[in-house]
Parts: sequence; structure tokens; C-alpha cells
Amino acid sequence: MSDFSELKDKKVLVTGGSKGIGKDIALAFAKHGASVVISGRNEPVLSETVQQLKLHHENCFYVTADMQKVADIYAMVDHAAHTMGGLDIVVNNAGVNIPKPATEVTEDDWDTILDTNLKGSFFCSQRAGQYMIPQKQGKIINIVSQMAFVGYVKRAAYCSSKGGAVQLTKALAVEWAPYQVKVNAVAPTFIETELTANMFADDDFYQDVLHRIPLGKLAQPSDVTGAVIFLASDMANFITGETIKVDGGWTAI
Repeated sequence: MSDFSELKDKKVLVTGGSKGIGKDIALAFAKHGASVVISGRNEPVLSETVQQLKLHHENCFYVTADMQKVADIYAMVDHAAHTMGGLDIVVNNAGVNIPKPATEVTEDDWDTILDTNLKGSFFCSQRAGQYMIPQKQGKIINIVSQMAFVGYVKRAAYCSSKGGAVQLTKALAVEWAPYQVKVNAVAPTFIETELTANMFADDDFYQDVLHRIPLGKLAQPSDVTGAVIFLASDMANFITGETIKVDGGWTAI
């Protein structure tokens, strides 16, 4: 059984790493002795999170980036690789949602969601692949959603983006398998974080979500992090193109 000591000195990039799930993932890697670069758009929050990461590992840094802009994405990956002296693991965690009835979704809404959740993940992976393919090793982990597998109200664009990300995971896994670059995904259900507190203030919505989760509760960030750390570890070296659902049984029904 691995103690995940193999993650020590790995070089990790976590997009959307300043808050919520991304922060929890970044902290876990730092605690295991990995160098970590987190990205986001809010520099004060990024800086504060990095100070927390540095309590566990000194080689932790941040870079600002807009995941809707390819030039920003390329610069982000290049900066991370240069700062850490390489790139072993990328976690594509940055994502957005704009809940609206399908009849009210605007072109800007659609583009914001698809560009961040799908386009952003692709071009980040593409740039990371330019480092991982020559070294014949690397792991890319996409944070998708159970909404890649089921439908839900007010999430037409979000479901589309996450379904696409699952297929992207498979396509890259197949194409890059000859170079021993493994590409997998983690699909969480609704997570209890400071970012979702307002959403769950609507008790009808909260009860509907709980009703659909056989385990009867929301997931915690650590539940998602556990799956990510497993996929990043040597325990998952023969897994690629797979999506682990961390959904409390929602999609099993």
C-alpha cells in the first residue's frame, strides 16, 4: 500500500487553486512534499493561499491567469514549469457555472462556461503535453462533474462542458498513452464549500440534491482530493482515460 511518498518533489500545477476544491488539492500535494503552482485571477487570494501552502513545502508559488484566454494559459503552464524546473502533474480544476433555464442562456453565458471548463482544460493540457511527452511521463487530472453523466435543471451549458471534458480525457489518454502520459478525471457531486454556501441557502434546492445522493449528504473537498491524490500516485500508474465519480451514488441510480 502506498503512503504517497512518491509524490515528494513532484512538480504540480493546480488551476483554480486558490479556493474550494482546488485549494484543498493543492494543500494535499504540498503536505506530501510536492512543489505546487496554483493559478487563478484574484492575486490577493492566491497570495494568501500560497502562504498556507508554504507552511508545508517552501517551493509553492502562484501565477495569475484567465482560463478563457489561450495566451494566458500557455504563459501559465510555461511559468509553472520554469519556476519548478519541470512539470509532472497538472490538475485542471478551474471551472465556472451560470445556472439559468436553457431558454434564457445567452451566447456570452455559453461561451464563458464552455471556454473556461472545456477549452481552458484542453489548451492547458495541450501545453502541459509539450513538457510531458518528451520526458515520457506525466499525469493530467481533469476535475469534471457528475453532470457529465446526468442531466439537471438550469445546467444545459455546464452539462455540455463537463460531458465534453470527459470525452477530452479519453481522447488525450489514447493519443498520449505511447508516451506514458496518463490522463484521467474526477467527477464530483455537489461539494460543501464556501463557494456553494449561497446556492444551498435555497432549502428546496438543498433538499432536492440530498434526495438524489444515496449517501444522504454533500461531498467535502477532501473527498475529491482523495481521488486526485490516488490518480496522481503510483497506485494508479496503469489507469488512463478513466473518470472516477465521487458522487455518493447519484449516478448509480
